[in-house]
Amino acid sequence: MRRPTPLSTEFLRTLRDQLTIPLVWSDEHRRHEPGGEIWVGVRTPGTELPERAERIRADLTERGCPVVAAEPHPDERVLAVHDRELLAYLAEAWDDWREAGLDRDPGQDRVVPYLFPNPGMLPAEQGPVRIPAAITARAGRFAYDTMTLIGPGTWEAARAAADVALTAADLVRDGDGSAYACCRPPGHHVTRSAFGGSCYLNNAAIAAAALRDPADGPVAVIDVDAHHGNGTQSIFWDDPAVLTGSVHIDPGEGWFPHFLGFAEETGGDEALGTNRNLPLEHGTGDGLWIEAVAGLAGWASGQRAEALVVALGVDAAAGDPESPLQVTPEGYREAGRRLGELRLPTVIVQEGGYDLDSIGSLVGAFLSGFETGSDPSA
Repeated sequence: MRRPTPLSTEFLRTLRDQLTIPLVWSDEHRRHEPGGEIWVGVRTPGTELPERAERIRADLTERGCPVVAAEPHPDERVLAVHDRELLAYLAEAWDDWREAGLDRDPGQDRVVPYLFPNPGMLPAEQGPVRIPAAITARAGRFAYDTMTLIGPGTWEAARAAADVALTAADLVRDGDGSAYACCRPPGHHVTRSAFGGSCYLNNAAIAAAALRDPADGPVAVIDVDAHHGNGTQSIFWDDPAVLTGSVHIDPGEGWFPHFLGFAEETGGDEALGTNRNLPLEHGTGDGLWIEAVAGLAGWASGQRAEALVVALGVDAAAGDPESPLQVTPEGYREAGRRLGELRLPTVIVQEGGYDLDSIGSLVGAFLSGFETGSDPSA
């Protein structure tokens, strides 16, 4: 009897890298072309491009991920975390801008805010901030930076990204152990009532709210993007049913979002201890970064989390144009394994990552590690 030919190490590695997690997708993301960013008054090329999602899908489908089309969901599912006024503004912003002729005079082909209702501008007793009559001023009522531009198709893409996250949550609620939501544009910088940071709707928060209602214990959102998930923290600040943890570059070193993301932020009066920030120094690599991710996993387990949302940014990778950190593909694989070992119903939501040559392989490395960790037979 012939002995079987030994399998090569490379072939075994390929087998390990094959993925089974469903990839939830919408072609609508292609409708959002940011048209650049305006930073310190200067228009610069945008980095949140449609090709980001296309590269991820290409890599993951090569590894075997089944693609699931996003299903439409009612606005009420999005309104669980966002104000109705924000949705109404985003849905109408581009049409209002164009109808006002601002794309022709002064010739601005994207919606750009120029005036922001800073708290120092308004008396505290005034009450809610008005929605201004001037279209030019209205953007500043809902946006908090000048980088996050709105053009034709932005709303449709952002709303579809929310449906991607909700469809992934539906799969998990219906019995799939995990699902990957290939959301674009990203979302973790959006608060309940304001958008920014290249984000328009908070997909991770939307997924967490969808998992929260049927859960017996808290839902944990663990954010591994290079930048603090300020929007998710803000949305769930007073919600004891959602734990929010983030490992990110220290905003005290001069990084976005600058005003939030510090270790002393631990939750509102109604939810003390439900928020945890682990800011890292510029240039931090695998060791301390993985330790921080593992710490958040242990914290979520200790808090008896019943479900998990991972806000997966891969812009902490060495070589990413937006990266202040130095995480390797092996680091992402190990982080995925540590979170997979929680063995919770999990939605993984795409956030940042801007190196087009590596974004797909980095996401694949994380998902491969996650599937290894979540496999009880491994």
